[in-house]
Amino acid sequence: MEDFTEFQEEEFSTTVTGRTIRRILGLLKAHWPWAAGFLLMIGLVSVLDSYFTYLNKEIIDRGVAVGDMTEVARIMLPYGLLMLVQAAAVFGFIYLTGVLGEKVRYDLRRKMFDHLQGLSLSYYNRTPVGWIISRVNSDSDRVAELVTWGLLDTTWGITNILTALVFMALINWKLTVIVGLIIPVLVVVASWFQKKIITEYREVRKINSRITGAYNENITGVRVTKSLGREEANLREFGGLTSEMHRAGFRAAWLSALFLPIVQLISSFGLGAVIWFGGVEVQLGSMTIGGISAFVTYITLMLFPIQEMARVYAELQQAIASAERIFSLLDAKATVVDRPGARDPGSLVGDIRFENVTFAYDDAPDEAVLSDFDLHVEQGQTIALVGPTGGGKSTIVNLVCRFYEPTSGRVLIAGEDYTQYTLHGIQSRVGVVLQTPHLFSGNVRENIRYGRLGASDVEVEEAAKLAGAHDFIVDLDKGYNAEVGEGGNLLSLGQKQLISLARAVLADPEIFVMDEATSSVDTLTEALIQKGMETMMKGRTSFIIAHRLSTIKRADRILVIEKGRIAESGSHAELLRQGGHYYNLYTQQFREELTREQDPFLAGKVLPAEG
Repeated sequence: MEDFTEFQEEEFSTTVTGRTIRRILGLLKAHWPWAAGFLLMIGLVSVLDSYFTYLNKEIIDRGVAVGDMTEVARIMLPYGLLMLVQAAAVFGFIYLTGVLGEKVRYDLRRKMFDHLQGLSLSYYNRTPVGWIISRVNSDSDRVAELVTWGLLDTTWGITNILTALVFMALINWKLTVIVGLIIPVLVVVASWFQKKIITEYREVRKINSRITGAYNENITGVRVTKSLGREEANLREFGGLTSEMHRAGFRAAWLSALFLPIVQLISSFGLGAVIWFGGVEVQLGSMTIGGISAFVTYITLMLFPIQEMARVYAELQQAIASAERIFSLLDAKATVVDRPGARDPGSLVGDIRFENVTFAYDDAPDEAVLSDFDLHVEQGQTIALVGPTGGGKSTIVNLVCRFYEPTSGRVLIAGEDYTQYTLHGIQSRVGVVLQTPHLFSGNVRENIRYGRLGASDVEVEEAAKLAGAHDFIVDLDKGYNAEVGEGGNLLSLGQKQLISLARAVLADPEIFVMDEATSSVDTLTEALIQKGMETMMKGRTSFIIAHRLSTIKRADRILVIEKGRIAESGSHAELLRQGGHYYNLYTQQFREELTREQDPFLAGKVLPAEG
């Protein structure tokens, strides 16, 4: 099983930068009317909370204390009307916040998905699927919660504190100063806890990505796991990851839990000071009973938001850790992009040339896969690439498809450097059938139509007939409407390969690439695929990576690729007569298969070489 610690995420500092906060808040820019609406309403609710406390003071001092019930009734009338206004505002901000959260979540996921579509293959080669899934799912949820409910709670808390301080100053400025001295202490405490908590939550998010990757690999590779009896070993490895996450999560939770009682303890000192000094002020006649009652209520109103903000603060640390990783994904740059002034080629019909091409992958820049590689492929030729694993066969076809670009040298199509063309212009005219075909959830018809979304049902079925897939499709329970399952798991490998080939036929590419497409299917299915391939290759420039003799023998030219160079080049018969690398590959890899096809009783016997 893969070592999930191999992928190293970028490290983030414990300081929350203004740039990160600005980028998080920037998610609201497209929906500013909704954000402004809920902020306005939550501000109104906070102001009314403080005003109600002030009205309570007036009821005590001007009504209850002097026995004037008429004054009490006069004050209660606006009190009741404002309660209705506050209720409407509460409904409004809850509704607006909920809608805004869904909009932000949708935008964030769409933005990440769109960005992922544009990234080069090199990004996916070095980035685990679990890491990407964590960004799109759980991390986007956390950030959306932060910029909606988290922002709501923060706004409500800050507004409550500020409005309470204003009304307290109207009642007694001396006691307000005492209360005001508490706030800087709370800020210092919060700053210290911030650094500690966010460090732990960053570790939690990092480990969570690795756990998601472990889930993904264990589920997709469950057949291998069961066949090799790896359940116990996988469980131990997975247990190690979850233990790391438990420890980091425990430390974060402990710090978050400690934060709240410390806030309460500091606030209680302030409350005690207010009550003591307030009592002195009442005895001196400079403060009323209603005033001191209001002060105690205001401190309570301030304490509750501070407690809520402590909870939000802990969530803030998690959300910022998530946001940093989302922005890391969004900031990833594609290594293969359209050049300035790139144009649609109109057609890729023409010769293909590799001129002094050197290529090395980003993660191993000093290890060239191809070195000063030259190749001329004439329009309509079928080129077979053979050779040992790691020799550079797949790299050559990846360069043709422009999934990668040469480190140095040029690739020319129809006499022009293909970097002058747009990526879409090239890749929309190249058809690729892989060794392990990928089908999408849905039915057979939808998967074939993926090759050309505007194709009619008749065109889909015609492509299936040309690819040799029609007969098995109509034998399925629902024919072309049969579900293929996730990744095509309801079909055999051969059936998936035929559907993949039909998809390529429907796309009608000008360049065709087949990568080991017949290496894992039975002889009968291979014959069907071979027939479909012959249809595809007519009049098209084709590149075939294959081990099956029947595929290679039909190629116009066979290239033996070893250590990034062309070791031999020629037709099947010519290379056999040379008795070199291809002859050895042929006798070692293909003789047994050919022997079994001719006579199973002769398996293992050496036959004279052709040519």
